[in-house]
Amino acid sequence: MNKIRKGDQVIVLTGRDKGKRGVVSQRVDEERLIVDGVNMVKKHVKPNPMKGTTGGVVDKTMSIHQSNIAIYNATTAKADRVGVKVLADGKKVRVFKSSGQEIKA
Repeated sequence: MNKIRKGDQVIVLTGRDKGKRGVVSQRVDEERLIVDGVNMVKKHVKPNPMKGTTGGVVDKTMSIHQSNIAIYNATTAKADRVGVKVLADGKKVRVFKSSGQEIKA
């Protein structure tokens, strides 16, 4: 079970974007994910007339390692850790470690 999923609001813990918040838009692989508005880079793109793209410098969102972000707890307005709790019916749910309340997906 991934502790951070697509659609979660997260906060960056380290790096040049420290303190920024964003929403996870995609999981690239098991360890890296793309967060909207975080880790933006300038990419030089060649024009491709076959695809109809123009060349130039474009802003692109690069992936970030999941160890450098934490889930954002709206009630405390701080970063929080994620735990897994097993309910009575055997279903697993994600909870905030600080308060124990369930994370709404």
